[in-house]
Amino acid sequence: MTILVTGVAGFIGMHVAQALLARGESVIGVDEFNDYYDVGLKQARVDRLTPHPGFSLHRLDIADREGMESLFSRHPGIEGIIHLAAQAGVRYSLENPYAYVRSNLMGQVVMLEGARRLTRLRHFVYASSSSVYGANDKQPFSVEDPVERPVSLYAATKRADELMTRTYSHLYGMAATGLRFFTVYGPWGRPDMAPFLFASAIAQGRPIRVFNHGDMWRDFTYIDDIVSGVLAALDRPATPDPVAGGDTAPHRIYNLGNNRPERLLDFIAALEDALGRKAERILEPMQPGDVPATYADVAASMRDLGYQPTVTMQDGVARFIAWYRAYYGV
Repeated sequence: MTILVTGVAGFIGMHVAQALLARGESVIGVDEFNDYYDVGLKQARVDRLTPHPGFSLHRLDIADREGMESLFSRHPGIEGIIHLAAQAGVRYSLENPYAYVRSNLMGQVVMLEGARRLTRLRHFVYASSSSVYGANDKQPFSVEDPVERPVSLYAATKRADELMTRTYSHLYGMAATGLRFFTVYGPWGRPDMAPFLFASAIAQGRPIRVFNHGDMWRDFTYIDDIVSGVLAALDRPATPDPVAGGDTAPHRIYNLGNNRPERLLDFIAALEDALGRKAERILEPMQPGDVPATYADVAASMRDLGYQPTVTMQDGVARFIAWYRAYYGV
């Protein structure tokens, strides 16, 4: 199959594209290489894909209507879309809200408009986020839970993406699946996320900022488990959900998490063990837009997608730090 992967220079995008190529798919990669974080890291990720004959790269902003329309017109044989491109980051949405409106809202509509015109498209899979659950008290978070009270603009845009995609699915009969990712980490990870920030600070002997005075729980999910879930979703085009109030739209939403929240302080301890040095911790209050705990109910993902996370926190951290040492020469 020919699969379009947006955000292909990103953390999850590169790993997903690599897995698709490994199983014989052709991958059309799209990324704008913005400077939200180190562009060199993004380029290094793509450099792992470019030698493969089944891979092609297009440097495009998904919110660029003309550019994306041209891409879709030149590749009418696209059979699957994995849409991962987005402006990420909860805290950055407080500083630059317009970046989220452009990439996460306008970009989503541009992708949906292009997708609905592809006559051979079997499935539109897109990234959502665990942040849509906001400050819900009920744990674990289930896809049946209400998600109408986001606590960050980033979360609000991801929830809007779900609603817009469900609407396109209803209007045009387009099979679409949204995946709510829970705290993904691993080799080639994002430098703005806690695992990377902590590892870098500990390795360099700098103090780390620990919010909510360390009383934080996260469903840390290793990248290989996420990739297996994304590919499983792609291979199973969505059908109407019989328990969703008679909804006839072929649109589904699933959680992809580890189904086992870990205490943030325990994750830091695992990083310390892997790096062989202790962290200097600065305990701070909760940050605006953040939540104290995330915990994924993955029963629906296991039932419908055969999803089964297997990598423990200790193994995942060890693999991440081995990559970090090699990449940065630590």
